[in-house]
Amino acid sequence: MSSTIDDISLTVLSQTDRPATIALVGNPNAGKTSVFNRLTGLRAQTANFPGTTVEHRRGRIELGGQTVTLLDLPGLYTLDAVTPDERVAVDALEGKLSGWSQLDAVLVILDATNLERNLFLASQVLDRKLPTVVALNMIDITEKHNLHFDLEELCERLGCPVVAISARSGRGMDVLSSKLAELLRNQNVPVTPPDLASCSSCSGCQYSARYDWAENVSAATSHGDTSAHGRLTEAIDRILTHKVVGLGCFAAIMVLTFIIIFWMAQYPMDLIDGWFGLASQTVGKWLPAGDFSSLVTDGIIGGVGGMLVFLPQICMLFFMLALLEDSGYLARAAFVMDRLMHRVGLPGKAFVPLLSAHACAIPAIMSARVIEDRRDRLATILVLPLMTCSARLPVYAMVMGLLFPTDPVKASLLFAAAYALGIVTTLVMAWVFKQTLLKGKTRPLVIELPNYRVPSLRNALLLMYDRAMAFVKSVGTTIMMISLIVWALATYPKTPIEEMPTEVQSQIATFQANGETKKIDRLISQVELENSFAGQLGRGVEPVFAPLGFDWKMSVGVISSFAAREVIVATLAVLYGIGEDGAEDGGLLIDRLRNSTHADGRPVFTTATCLSMLVFYVLAMQCLPTQVVTRRETGSWKWPLLQLGYMSVLAYVAALVTYQVAAGMGFA
Repeated sequence: MSSTIDDISLTVLSQTDRPATIALVGNPNAGKTSVFNRLTGLRAQTANFPGTTVEHRRGRIELGGQTVTLLDLPGLYTLDAVTPDERVAVDALEGKLSGWSQLDAVLVILDATNLERNLFLASQVLDRKLPTVVALNMIDITEKHNLHFDLEELCERLGCPVVAISARSGRGMDVLSSKLAELLRNQNVPVTPPDLASCSSCSGCQYSARYDWAENVSAATSHGDTSAHGRLTEAIDRILTHKVVGLGCFAAIMVLTFIIIFWMAQYPMDLIDGWFGLASQTVGKWLPAGDFSSLVTDGIIGGVGGMLVFLPQICMLFFMLALLEDSGYLARAAFVMDRLMHRVGLPGKAFVPLLSAHACAIPAIMSARVIEDRRDRLATILVLPLMTCSARLPVYAMVMGLLFPTDPVKASLLFAAAYALGIVTTLVMAWVFKQTLLKGKTRPLVIELPNYRVPSLRNALLLMYDRAMAFVKSVGTTIMMISLIVWALATYPKTPIEEMPTEVQSQIATFQANGETKKIDRLISQVELENSFAGQLGRGVEPVFAPLGFDWKMSVGVISSFAAREVIVATLAVLYGIGEDGAEDGGLLIDRLRNSTHADGRPVFTTATCLSMLVFYVLAMQCLPTQVVTRRETGSWKWPLLQLGYMSVLAYVAALVTYQVAAGMGFA
C-alpha cells in the first residue's frame, strides 16, 4: 500500500529542532504493535518507508513536556538481516534509513511468555549502545500461570531500565511512559554487563554464546511453571493443526467470519446507502437540470457513494482478521495450509507473501524476496495476484448485494467461495508452473506458533480505523477522479434530437403528445449515453464480453478497471446512473443495477451474469501497478506479460463457462 510521507519523514532535521524519535523493536508476536497502539491511539498513521514498500506505523505523543515520534519497526528475530523488513529495521537502528536520522532511544518489547527466545534479539539491540528501555509485555498472562519475574535482577542483567506491562489491559503503561521521558532527558546508554559483553567478543560462535546468555538470564530472573498453559495449547493444537480436522476447522472459521461480516455490515450499509440517496435527491432538486447537476449527482455522489457503501464490509473484514491474528490462530492456519502448498510445489516461505496478498499484491510480491530459490520465487510472484486482495472486496460485495440482499448466510457462503476459488486457483497454477516452466524442489516452512490469547478489541478497532481511512482516502482521490472521467466520457459529445434515429424521434413525438415528459428525458439520456465516447468504446468491445453476459456498460467497466480493480464499481455507478430508472428514486448502485434492463426489457444483472462477473474478477489481472512491480522484481517484462496473459485467459474462460452453464440451467 502506498502512502504520502509527511515532511518529517522526508527531511532530516537537525538534532535541536526535530522531535525526538523512539523506535519500537521486538520479535513478531511480542505485542509490539499493541504497545504502540496503547501509547499513540488514533494519533498514528501507516506509511511506507521512503524508497521501499516496507510498511510501518508512526505516531506523535507527549513525553515529559516534549513531542516524541514513535516508530513501530517491523518485527524481527535477529539483527542479522535477511529480508527487506529486517534490513529496514536494522538500518533504522543504525541511522542509515533514508529520510530518518539517528534514533534518540529504543524501546525493546519482550514477550514475557517466551522470555528466553526474546532475549537473543534484546542482546543484539543492547550492543548498539543506544538509550534503551525494555518493556516486559504480557505480564498478566504469565501471572495467571504462576510465572513471576525478578525485575531488579533482570534490570541488572540487561544494564537498562525494565518495566513490566500488559499492553492489552494498559497495566504499567504510565510507568513505561515516565521511564521513556526520563531516558530522553538523561540519554543514558545501557551499561553492558560482562557476561553480555563476552557474547560479542569471545572467539567461539556468537550465536551460541548469545543463546547461552539468554538461557541463563531467563533462568535467573523467572520463577514458576507454565506447563499447564503449555498442555492446554498442545491440546488445542492437536485439533486445529490436524492434517484433516485442521482444514475443516479452517473452512468453518472462515465461513463463520464471513457470516458475521455480512450480518453486522448490512445495517450501516443501509444507512450509508440511504444517506447518499437522500443527498442525490436533495442536490438534484437544488440544482437546475443540466450537465452540472448530472456531474454532481451522477458523477460525484453516484461514483463515490457507490464505493463508500461497501466500507462497512471492508472494515468488518479487517476487524475479524485482526482478532484472528491476535488470538494466535492465523499462524495455525499457515501451518495447516503449508501441507497443501508443498503438494503443489510452493516453498514454505511463500505463505507470508500469500497471506499479505490478501491486503495487496504489491507488497506481497516485494516480500517474495525472502524466498532464496529463484524458480520458487518466480512461481510465487506469478500466482500472488490470484489471491483475493482488498481491491476486489467492493466488487464481491456488489455481487453479493445483487444476489442476496437480505440473506447474509448465503452471501457469506458465496463470499467464502470466492476466496476459496482464488486460493485453489493459486495452488493449481503454482503446481502447473512448477511442473512446466519452473521445476525444482521446495523448502519447508519454519514458523512460530504463538501462545493462544484473548485478542485485543482495541488493537482490532485501531487496525480497522487505519484501513478504513486508507480506503476513504482512495475513494476521495483516485476513485473520484476516475468517476469524473467516466462521467465526462458518458456525457459527451451531445447528440441533438434532430440527429437521433428516426424511430427515436417518432417515440419522442408520441411521448410529447401524451405529456410523458419523464419518458422523453429518459429516452434522450439513453440515446445520448449510447452515442457518447463511453458508449462508442463499450459498443466496440461489447462483442468480446457478450459471451460472458456483459452488456456494453459492463464492458466499459472491465476496461476501466485495468487501472485498478475496484474502479469498476464507481464506473458502473456512473454509467447506470445516467438515464436509468433507478436514478429517479435516489437509490445508489445496487438499486440502479438491479433495476437496469436491456432494450427489450430483460434484466441486465441476472444470476448467471452476476456469477460470471464474480468469477472474472476473482481471476483477472487488473492492476497495472502490480505489473510494474512484477517487472522490477523479476528483471524482465516477459514475466509480467505472462502473468497478464495467463490470468486474463483464465478469467475469461472461467467466466464464459460459468455464464453458459448457469444460463443453461435457467439462471439467465
